[in-house]
Amino acid sequence: MQKRFTILLSLLFLALMMNSCSKEVDEYNKPAVYWYGKIIQSVSEGDMDKADDYYSSLQGEHIGSPLLPEATMILAIAHMHNEEYLLTEHFLNEYMKRYANENEIEFTEFLKIKAKYMALPNPRRDQVLISEAIQEANAFKRKYPRSMYYALVDSMLTNLYLADAVLNETIASLYDRIDKPKSAAYYRTLIPEKWINWDEVERANTPWYREMFEGDGTSSWYAFIIPDTQSVVSRNTVQDTNETNETK
Repeated sequence: MQKRFTILLSLLFLALMMNSCSKEVDEYNKPAVYWYGKIIQSVSEGDMDKADDYYSSLQGEHIGSPLLPEATMILAIAHMHNEEYLLTEHFLNEYMKRYANENEIEFTEFLKIKAKYMALPNPRRDQVLISEAIQEANAFKRKYPRSMYYALVDSMLTNLYLADAVLNETIASLYDRIDKPKSAAYYRTLIPEKWINWDEVERANTPWYREMFEGDGTSSWYAFIIPDTQSVVSRNTVQDTNETNETK
């Protein structure tokens, strides 16, 4: 009886293996419309990993397919909808490099700025991304002064300036807490736009569950842990010459 049961399990395992192998083989050498349909189906189901795999198959087997440009843009927008902004930028760059005509480049560059903007729900965490978004938004305004997206980009740019100012003030507050007044003064001079009345700008409220770990941008419960040493000072610190000499 035990021998029969072992044989039955072995046959079942072999059948499953053959079935899985046959399915894997069937996923090769398909027409472009097949891969395109699989991409659309996976996006509609929210399975972006599968959608990316099917896109790779479409691109690998049908590099000249007229369905590729549309599939590339669909994946860029789908990743943006799923808050996967690095992948959004990857597909947008792919679209610009390979498929976009003159009119489509404008729209694609707008989407790239939007992706960077939407990737900043917590602006105190990524100074480089804010700086890149500001540069790209200003470049877009210079390049397309009559664009239908101009007002949207301008609005995003204003919010990015505010985020940059808040970040600089947060850094300045940190230097105040570790007794580095010159460094704090330096960051407070980095007001990006004089036309904004900064006295009327209110600091964003930090949710309590983040404030517990990050503070509110002006102070934190763990401030007493931070040592007053050079190791916590930024590379942009403005050093006091007399203080440096005394230390030596």
